[in-house]
Amino acid sequence: MSKIALVDDDRNILTSVSMTLEAEGFEVDTYNDGQQAFDAFSKKLPDMAVLDIKMPRMDGMDLLQRLRQKSSMPVIFLTSKDDEIDEVLGLRMGADDYVKKPFSQRLLVERIRALLRRQEAMDGNIVGDTEETKVIERGQLRMDPLRHAVSWKGKDVSLTVTEFLLLQALAQRPGFVKSRDQLMDVAYDDQVYVDDRTIDSHIKRLRKKLRMVDDEFSAIETLYGIGYRYNEE
Repeated sequence: MSKIALVDDDRNILTSVSMTLEAEGFEVDTYNDGQQAFDAFSKKLPDMAVLDIKMPRMDGMDLLQRLRQKSSMPVIFLTSKDDEIDEVLGLRMGADDYVKKPFSQRLLVERIRALLRRQEAMDGNIVGDTEETKVIERGQLRMDPLRHAVSWKGKDVSLTVTEFLLLQALAQRPGFVKSRDQLMDVAYDDQVYVDDRTIDSHIKRLRKKLRMVDDEFSAIETLYGIGYRYNEE
């Protein structure tokens, strides 16, 4: 049973999310602020943490910074609707993914499961080869779904769970167009409404990360008014 630490100063979120996670078979520890969580983590680390960014005493950014000095355990940030700057900074500091408030608890559960699978694969605890887990190689791109690992021209690219799922959906069928609606279905569940701009923002950030290792990257093509496709290079 994986232990999840949930850190948020909103008691309603702590109560509702912890109930959902426990119903899914997780063990959950809840904390009202970053300092309280850090004191507990100093004694024993959970398997992963879900952190609100804005909290009293010690916010999520400070807590993440201290965590990364001694641990690489998976971390998901909970962010408010307009916290894009915080999202980018958090990812640079080592957060693995973020979920925007208000959020579907089902979406959060799926993100948690994806990150735990990645961690287990990195620790060597998962074996097997299915359509969903086998390595994808498309030209200069290599994706390992089990380890959530991506490389372009042999250089590692760090992606969030959402970005990974979108790239995987495009790369699985090079040359075929994926509409924004199809990509929404990949990245989100049917309890969450996101507009086209959300998918566009994810694709923009995905391209930017790939261009950081290759400034000539152009494998993801936009078809205006239709969607996106991956062109194998």
